[in-house]
Amino acid sequence: MTLANLLRTRAAEDPGRVAIEVAGVDSLTFGAWERRAAALARGLPAKPGERVALLFGSRDWADYAVAYAGVLMAGAVAVPLSDRLAAPELEFLVRDCGAAGIVHAARLRPPACDGWTAVPQELETADGDLPAGPRPRDLAQILYTSGTTGRPKGVGATHANLVFGRGAPPARRMFRHSKHFLHAFPIGTQAGQTMLLNALDTAPAMLTLPAFTPSRFARLIESHGVGTVFVVPTMANELLASGAADRHDLSSVVLLGSAAAALPPALALRLTKAFPKATVTNYYTSTEAAPAQTVMIFDPDRPAALGRPAFGSGLRIGDGTLPPGEPGEVWLRSGAAPRSYVGDGAATAAVFQDGWVRMGDLGYLDEEGYLYLVDRESDVVKSGAFKVSTIMVEAALYEHPDVVEAAAFGVPDPVLGTAVAAAVVARVPVTLAELRAFLAERLARHELPAHILLRDTLPKNQSGKVIKRELRDLIAKPRESE
Repeated sequence: MTLANLLRTRAAEDPGRVAIEVAGVDSLTFGAWERRAAALARGLPAKPGERVALLFGSRDWADYAVAYAGVLMAGAVAVPLSDRLAAPELEFLVRDCGAAGIVHAARLRPPACDGWTAVPQELETADGDLPAGPRPRDLAQILYTSGTTGRPKGVGATHANLVFGRGAPPARRMFRHSKHFLHAFPIGTQAGQTMLLNALDTAPAMLTLPAFTPSRFARLIESHGVGTVFVVPTMANELLASGAADRHDLSSVVLLGSAAAALPPALALRLTKAFPKATVTNYYTSTEAAPAQTVMIFDPDRPAALGRPAFGSGLRIGDGTLPPGEPGEVWLRSGAAPRSYVGDGAATAAVFQDGWVRMGDLGYLDEEGYLYLVDRESDVVKSGAFKVSTIMVEAALYEHPDVVEAAAFGVPDPVLGTAVAAAVVARVPVTLAELRAFLAERLARHELPAHILLRDTLPKNQSGKVIKRELRDLIAKPRESE
């Protein structure tokens, strides 16, 4: 099974049905998706196995879907890139993957490349034979990690990995309760790639928008009667803080999924109130581990849990022998062909072991096998004799009714070695004294931030994750911290 085969099957079953709609911009039916992808595969000047960079933005989802499927049909390797990246970052990724060429949106200027560049329409040709196509074990895509803790790494996935668990018959396709599922994830991220596969393989049409704004997002839910919505926690924060959820009818939503980062319990609880008919669900995976994941339907009795393994996934803490409640490294496994870092054997050996993937997180399981995260390994603050979880500090901050966003991190300290710091975005003015008093009732003394920054926004990468290393540089500004 390959993605090309899935697309051919869906196009034969639903040729005139809309697969992808970019609100106010473009749409793509399954029939057109398959025809255009096949035409692009015929005209693609890339040999099987060669890397082809794909540079598109959120308003270009239809053309991106065509280019992505066409590259895979030709047996080449797709390397999705986002227009949200700066030019130097794009140039680095194109060089790093060894791209033979770039397919890009007509409105975008591609980065420097030693090979060819083209827009999709230039490659779509009706002449010639369709390439033989790839085999399931062939490399299909290279997706780069977010790079929040260092240089992005290219994660390779085979065709078999991408379509694992896909291809259900029409009566068993996911999200049948919806005519549309809505998201605003950027191209070039694991969450965005999951949405592309959902567009191909699930019952509803994919609905997205050229740029995320809370009001437009809520308006689309109301106007289309959207039944399934996918967000990242930062989007959920913006949606609730803007008041858009109060101005629009969101009662059509029966499933709200959150991905890319753990959903703070206080935020999850607010979402259940804003979407009264929705099941709020948290998905936990990574670019390296997909399609393995845990799934958690929000449970007030387990507000911080990230769930149990789903869809044939495996989950263990450490080597699997630790008792419930004992923290250790989190590992996930799926029945799919595993992924790997492209061109980095040492990193692959450290993260991918016998089908298991090291998540880079510390966590533990309770007696019933539910996963709880302690922190990212790189984010744990070793302050004096204590180890402080930044997730716990952030969860406490999110309990404050006026806090919209929060990030906790470690900073150098001459006495403790490392001290806890936090950056906060509030919907109305709050004082540092007020925040400290609020946290003093919820955190242990060694967990209390020694520094608190009040910010208008927090720096984020294209996946919506906070870039904490940029916040550390702000601690030295006395007018904004204590």
